[in-house]
Amino acid sequence: MTKEAFISCIKGGLIVSCQALPGEPLYRPEGGIMPLMARAAAEAGAKGIRCNGIQDITGIKKTVNLPVIGIIKKKYEGFGAYITPSMDEVDQLVAVGCEVIAIDCTSLSRPGNLTASEYVRAIKKKYPHQLLMADCASFEDAYNAAAAGVDFVGTTMNGYVGDNSATTLDGPNYQLARKITSSIAVPLIAEGRIHRPEDAAEMLRLGALAVVVGGAITRPKEIAERFIHAINASAESRN
Repeated sequence: MTKEAFISCIKGGLIVSCQALPGEPLYRPEGGIMPLMARAAAEAGAKGIRCNGIQDITGIKKTVNLPVIGIIKKKYEGFGAYITPSMDEVDQLVAVGCEVIAIDCTSLSRPGNLTASEYVRAIKKKYPHQLLMADCASFEDAYNAAAAGVDFVGTTMNGYVGDNSATTLDGPNYQLARKITSSIAVPLIAEGRIHRPEDAAEMLRLGALAVVVGGAITRPKEIAERFIHAINASAESRN
C-alpha cells in the first residue's frame, strides 16, 4: 500500500489497537481472540488495526480487510526499547505484509546500540517502500524521527519514557499533539491515554491524521477497573 493510499484510508478515522500480552486475561498462546476484536472494530467502522505479534497479525489480516500497523513487542536483555526493537522484528513484519510498521523512536537503547534515527535510516535503506510509524515520547523524538525519514509519528510513548515517565496526565497530551501538528510536516497518528470518544475527537481537531485507541476498547479488565474505581470513589465521598 502506498503512503497516499494509507492516508486516504485512515484520514479522520479510528484505528483500534487489538493486543493481548502474556499474563493478560485475553491472551491465548494459540491466538484467536484478537481477530475477533478486530472484526468487531471493523463492523463498528474502524479504519485500521494496530496489533502485535506475527500470529495475531496474520489472523487479523485473514479476518478483516483493513490496513494494519504491525509491531512485535520483544525485550532484549540490557536494552530498553521493546516495540519492534531490531531489524529481526522488522524482517518478520515485512514478510507478513504489514501496511505500516511501528518502531520505538525514543531515547531507549536498542540492539546494535543504534540511535532511533540510525535505526530508521537502516530500515528505509533495506526496505525503501515500507511505511514506518515512529512511537515517540516527546516532541524531540518526533522531530528527529521525521528528519530521519519516518512516514508517520505517534505520541504512543508519551508519559512512559524519559523526563515524562512520571506524568500525572490521566488523558491525552493535547499540548504535545498541538506542537507536533503545528511544527512537523510528517502526519501525526495520535495515541496514548485516549479514554473517551471526546478525547479522540479533540485529537483530530488538533490536526492528527487519525487516532489509535486500545485500552478503552479492547481491554475489558482495564475498562472494568475504571468503572470500579469511579464507583468506589463515589461511595467513599458519600461516607
